[in-house]
Amino acid sequence: MVGQKMTISHYPFQTGSWGEQIEKPLKERPSYSEEEGLAFSTIGARIIGITHDETEYYIKLYELAQKKDVHILSEELDKTISQERFQAIQKIHMVNQRENGLSINRFVAFLEGEQLIPKHENPLFHRHIRLSFMEVLKHFDQHYGFAHENFRRVFLDLMKWSWNHLDSWLKTYSILEKPPCIVWYGDMNKSQVYFFYYLALLGFDIIIFHPGGEDDFSLIDEKETFTDVVKHPLNGGIKPFPTEEPERKGTVAYKASQEMHHTIHHEGSSLYKPWQFRDYVPTAVTLKTTYDETFILAKERAFIRPNFSVQNEQVRIPNLFAKIMGVSHSEREYWDRVQTLTEYEEASLVQSFPFTTEIQANYQYHYQHCLNRDGELDEEKMRRSNWWKYEHLPEGLQKGIATAIANTCKTTNWLTKQGETEEEAKLYLFTQITSIPTFVLELMQKFDYAQEVPKLVLYCNEKNGVLSRSDAALLLLLNEFGFDLFLYNPQGHNDLELYLNSECFDTHWLDEMVFGQDFKQPSIFRKVLKSMKK
Repeated sequence: MVGQKMTISHYPFQTGSWGEQIEKPLKERPSYSEEEGLAFSTIGARIIGITHDETEYYIKLYELAQKKDVHILSEELDKTISQERFQAIQKIHMVNQRENGLSINRFVAFLEGEQLIPKHENPLFHRHIRLSFMEVLKHFDQHYGFAHENFRRVFLDLMKWSWNHLDSWLKTYSILEKPPCIVWYGDMNKSQVYFFYYLALLGFDIIIFHPGGEDDFSLIDEKETFTDVVKHPLNGGIKPFPTEEPERKGTVAYKASQEMHHTIHHEGSSLYKPWQFRDYVPTAVTLKTTYDETFILAKERAFIRPNFSVQNEQVRIPNLFAKIMGVSHSEREYWDRVQTLTEYEEASLVQSFPFTTEIQANYQYHYQHCLNRDGELDEEKMRRSNWWKYEHLPEGLQKGIATAIANTCKTTNWLTKQGETEEEAKLYLFTQITSIPTFVLELMQKFDYAQEVPKLVLYCNEKNGVLSRSDAALLLLLNEFGFDLFLYNPQGHNDLELYLNSECFDTHWLDEMVFGQDFKQPSIFRKVLKSMKK
């Protein structure tokens, strides 16, 4: 075996016949040779997104799982570890910390000393296992270093899965005749990415599926050295891996119509069907405008406005957030503009303040329960909580509301009160915006994200009350969700500025300040004209 080596090359992935590809023994694949060691080729693929026919996509996954020598590792990952191995790993980790990072050779020597690297009866392949693990360590060291906070987690996981999975595969299969195919479905964390990198180096066939369009393995294989990338035309949600064969649906005509739909109504086409993005998440791009531009843009649908975009199941909605101070010299023009805003079908007028009810209950437990490891609100945890009031709404809208709540609580535009900590301010914000008034929920349900933008028009003359902190919290949420917001303050006083960073909305100063100015209702003629237009 002296001077002999293993050489593994990439067997190009054939989209239409990969089921047959993975069943081929190594000798029947390109590049196979036993001269000066062993050379063979393996299959690697990252299949991103889903096909036009979603049912067919999941049928293919189900059929793949039924094949001999195929392991769906994402569904059977064993995270257990024996106490003996855990202590051995801890000992090596402590040495690594004490010496501020071992060299790769010394690291592997310690692993071999503790018998933590699986063995193989073939001396050439046994050496290859060792060299492959060294390559994994080398990659991590070059990109992050052994002192990186994630190294301990990745190292521990690699050891777990090497013994819970790799070791049994090495004993069960004739790896040098026909390796098994290891499949991952869905999101991958860093440990899982590095384990699949290890498998690819060893000579296993690997296939990674992500119906949502994420490409986690590009962290390792950006240049597609080990895997070919197949990008399907659509991105979908990550459904559970099929344990039963999905029922076949859809005629040839149906599939053709789906393909036509994608061609005409894809994300960047600007030809959008009604409710095409009902399952997408809205996020606001608040526009900076002049006073006159505000009213020009207010009448435009979202996709007509500047900076509208759709990507990765997110709709970026150009919206307006304006405060109008004072009144114009031309009273007729002033009221015409106010009334035009209130007459939009998707608009709601607020004339009494506060228009929200401040929640006094302690939401500390609810808030803490919904935080992720980074200390930020987790949308899924919110939606699974017993306080969540919106189960009756469509899934897409629930996701949009939860995302808007999380993003609102991250914002730097919310001002703390004197003596209030940042966390206390976030808790107050969370407490208030998780209770959305019914009339606002109705506007949200009518919001087709690419079309007419819902509007909240607030007229506050201070005779009808004053804007409260809980009012401002809701406005911040609605701005994040993509609403157009217009606050009229004819006397020119601060209200919104007491609670929000004034940089997050436009302030337009008009000609004169007027006190006690009542809201002017539309004339009978205007109402008749409006009804005729309808």
